[in-house]
Amino acid sequence: MTAEPRRGAGPVPTGPALRIDLFLLAGLFPGLTHAAALGAAVDYAVAAERAGFDGVWLAEHHFSAYGTCPSAVVLAGHLLGRTDRLRVGTAAAILPNRHPIALAEETALLDAVSGGRFDLGVARGGPWVDLEVFGTGLDRYGHDGFAAALDLLLAGLSGAGTVAGDRHRFPFREVAMVPVAERGLPVWVAATGSSTVGLAAARGLPLLLGMHDDDAAKAAMLHGYARAGTGTPRAGHASTHLALVADTVEEAEAALRRTMPAWLAAAGGSERIDGSAPPRRDAGAYLEHLLAIHPVGPPARCVRRLAATVSTTGVRRLLLMVEGAGERRRTLANIERLGREVLAPLRRLH
Repeated sequence: MTAEPRRGAGPVPTGPALRIDLFLLAGLFPGLTHAAALGAAVDYAVAAERAGFDGVWLAEHHFSAYGTCPSAVVLAGHLLGRTDRLRVGTAAAILPNRHPIALAEETALLDAVSGGRFDLGVARGGPWVDLEVFGTGLDRYGHDGFAAALDLLLAGLSGAGTVAGDRHRFPFREVAMVPVAERGLPVWVAATGSSTVGLAAARGLPLLLGMHDDDAAKAAMLHGYARAGTGTPRAGHASTHLALVADTVEEAEAALRRTMPAWLAAAGGSERIDGSAPPRRDAGAYLEHLLAIHPVGPPARCVRRLAATVSTTGVRRLLLMVEGAGERRRTLANIERLGREVLAPLRRLH
């Protein structure tokens, strides 16, 4: 991967164009090794570029079979080298586990060598054992700690050329940022609650919205963002959806029911830093909730459901989680059919 003029997908779009991306978990479905799960995720991203997707976003998880990628930034770097046009983003890098300036340096690096195709999304994560393992501590998960880390990250990406820490959480002298980030490089914030929404809105940062909420809940979250914010974020909000194309609704739902409950149950919850048991979710019931609200079934149904999301929420960037069927061949076919039978008609509508 070599430096070149900012090319390919070009600068982050600020207009109303609809963007449709993949969202990859590199999930450890039954029968897969860790290496096979990660290798499949790479294959899916390369297939997405051929199929006409605009980008791919990578999840990050630690010590959990839910996803086998512990560094979305590292995997993003690999995929930027494997693709020519595709934008690649993190959805999301767990900020409390990292030093914000290290993440800012890596972001500026990938942005520079990819010709501006890297998108950074960050998350607060949870009160998990990650904070103990990486030595950052529970304070960094708290609202004030997360806000301080986010502000320092933004300072490192401001293009100012230098950055200095504070006296409390990040005490360090002023240093030069090398490489200097392109001024105004956007940062997305994964949000599941009002406090994180308010924090992102106050800084004018776009949101990454998850799969668990329906359109009405996402619209309400964005309404709260608008009330708390200072204006329209430079880059658009993004909404994540489970997506599987099949000839019938019954075929698509049956494929997901065969694989997803066992995967979700095996993954379980992350271990809490205080040793208490995490909340347990009924995997089957959760899947039925997802089937009721997401684009699963024939192409026309998928187009209608995604178009409804755009209409209800105003979101112009859609992230499609395509791995639910578990098997590599089926997932590659899903990506190909989405590209051929869903992306074009959806773009024509919007």
